[in-house]
Amino acid sequence: METAIDAPNPGAAHLDAPNPGAAHPDALQVSNLSKSFGGAQALRGVDVDIAAAEIHGLLGQNGSGKSTFVKLLAGVYAPDPGALVRIAGSPVSMPMSAAGHEKHGLAFVHQNLGLIPSLTVLENLRIRSLTRAGRRIDWSAERRAAAAAFERLSLSIDPSARIDSLSAVDRALVAITRAFEQMQAPHAARRVAGLLLLDEPTPFLPREDVKRLFDLMRRIVSHGASVLFISHDVDEVREITHRATILRDGAVAGRFVTAEVDREDVIESIVGRRITRFKSGRRDPAGAPLVSAEQLCGPLLHDVGIALRPGEIVGLTGLVGAGHDHVLHHLFGARPGGSGRLRFGPPGTLDDGLDLAKLTPRLAMRQGIAFLPGDRQSASGIGSLEVVDNLFLPDVAAFFRRGVLRRREMAAAAGLIGAEFEVRPPGAGRRLSSLSGGNAQKVLLAKWLKLRPRLLLLEEPTQGVDVGARQQLLRAIRGAADAGTAVLCASCDHEQLADLCDRVLIFAGGAVARSLSGADLSRENIGAGCYAGR
Repeated sequence: METAIDAPNPGAAHLDAPNPGAAHPDALQVSNLSKSFGGAQALRGVDVDIAAAEIHGLLGQNGSGKSTFVKLLAGVYAPDPGALVRIAGSPVSMPMSAAGHEKHGLAFVHQNLGLIPSLTVLENLRIRSLTRAGRRIDWSAERRAAAAAFERLSLSIDPSARIDSLSAVDRALVAITRAFEQMQAPHAARRVAGLLLLDEPTPFLPREDVKRLFDLMRRIVSHGASVLFISHDVDEVREITHRATILRDGAVAGRFVTAEVDREDVIESIVGRRITRFKSGRRDPAGAPLVSAEQLCGPLLHDVGIALRPGEIVGLTGLVGAGHDHVLHHLFGARPGGSGRLRFGPPGTLDDGLDLAKLTPRLAMRQGIAFLPGDRQSASGIGSLEVVDNLFLPDVAAFFRRGVLRRREMAAAAGLIGAEFEVRPPGAGRRLSSLSGGNAQKVLLAKWLKLRPRLLLLEEPTQGVDVGARQQLLRAIRGAADAGTAVLCASCDHEQLADLCDRVLIFAGGAVARSLSGADLSRENIGAGCYAGR
């Protein structure tokens, strides 16, 4: 059995499947898959095999070729000549049509899920296979079919609920259930139970919801189907998969049996060099507080008090619904229903401070407060605008001269900032949506850091970014703290909090239940504190 991380030679034997599905033909065999766009080679001679009843990981940094691989299988692109794709041992022609996917039991769940928010769970689940009684839809039969689908996967979701009323994880579960049902459609050519391709389903889910998603993946495999789990999260891939393939610069950089490799070797293969894990070196900043939130209340918060000294990074965490993530929104005036006071400087040295019930984002920005929300796609930036516009949204007025916006000055300044933060590919005129998750996050963090805020509010700052970009973002945040900015970081990533923060406040029931600092501040203690409650 092959366990090496290094990419195997072209003629190397495939890894043995680590599960009972080894007696069946591979769910998928891909050989010499390549794709070029003009003169750029996006994928080069990629070989991937997925066994029956296996969860297989596909890892790589943003831009490594993962998305191109998926789009080739989905039929969005046609591969370059020379590729061979077999499903259940039988060769298939590429690009494959939707009918071909159904015939061979391939189903895709992309990051946007492909659900219609204004329709119900039932309508989304059964939209491709509605049962008709004459010219009318037999809704009774449809409800029975939906109930049976959820029962097969041990899920409890209300079929009558609208998609836009569901939590993020329940929407993902509905999309995966629908894909699984499409895979199970009977067909004479079917020799295996199907293959589900999940493209980055977890970046915006809290840890508890990721566990629910993983439980569903295991149940799908228990029915004999296979899953390709596409991710850049090393820990998640090591937790859920049997084996994994690593892509780097469009080629296979390594293959491994998940249980037989360590984390550092996987990261080195992804990045191409040994990465030194960022640890800021915990500090205990001295002096009076720079900013204090007092008697902070809200729909999920009860009399919370937080004080930060200059240069201090304080983490906020807890289980879903604990309220820690609401703190940032109230301190920026971005969520209604908050009350309390926000003061800069020690109590008694200034006036009564800011009334949080009246605080607005505009007023918060005037006070030197910056906020980077966790929802990068719809709250942190504007994907349809260029990088330069996103960088200068908070202070675009500085580039007006006599009523004229100086675009050249903006572009030149954006180029310097992009180079400083190593945004790839360079180019201030690129749309934000064209960048990978990590590079888009660099732009959005730079947007605030260049203003040198007094208080920086961060929500899941490294969520959905690859391992290399993660280290760069953490270093940039620590650099801002070294310059005197107080940082408040809400996250469910316990490793990130342990590596970055000077203190971590654990919330339960809308209040601070425990504070960790010094030698007590570790990933393990943060996790234990979250589940211990108040």
